[in-house]
Amino acid sequence: MPSTPYDAKGLLKAAIRDDNPVMFIEHKMLYGTKGPVPDVSEDYIIPLGVADNQARRQGRHPDHLLPHGASRAGSRRDPGEEGIDVEIVDLRSLKPLDTDAIINSVKKTGRVVGVTEAYENTSFINEVMAVINDLAFDYLDAPMVRVAALNVPVPRAEILEDQAIPNVARIVDACRKVVK
Repeated sequence: MPSTPYDAKGLLKAAIRDDNPVMFIEHKMLYGTKGPVPDVSEDYIIPLGVADNQARRQGRHPDHLLPHGASRAGSRRDPGEEGIDVEIVDLRSLKPLDTDAIINSVKKTGRVVGVTEAYENTSFINEVMAVINDLAFDYLDAPMVRVAALNVPVPRAEILEDQAIPNVARIVDACRKVVK
């Protein structure tokens, strides 16, 4: 589930080369996204099951986002403006799941804000939070918070759709909540 053009190319090549069936999920809102991608002569792949928390944001303040797919785009506003230093772990691959990256980040930050555009009652972020509960509960300094799509049909009106899916305001509010 890529969130950048670089990830899209690298993950798609990994999926094609994998001997197992792979479901490649792409978000339509990212189709127009531009970003650096190595020249076609450079052969690179992004291994399945390896999260990306190096190229995103490394946070010092105990706050933590575990987005996947386009929900990472919602975290582009700099919560640092409000004194919150966010660490972002982009899962990139849901199965296999990079539990080591998740647990190491939880150990470092002590807090979790899970962001997804899926419905809150059926979201994959619930599985991620279950993994954290099972493997890193003792490292949490605050309850985990989930920012997901509301449990309503996605509205046709754009202004209503913006309220139904995670947006910058909801993500920043969740960050504030876990930092209190």
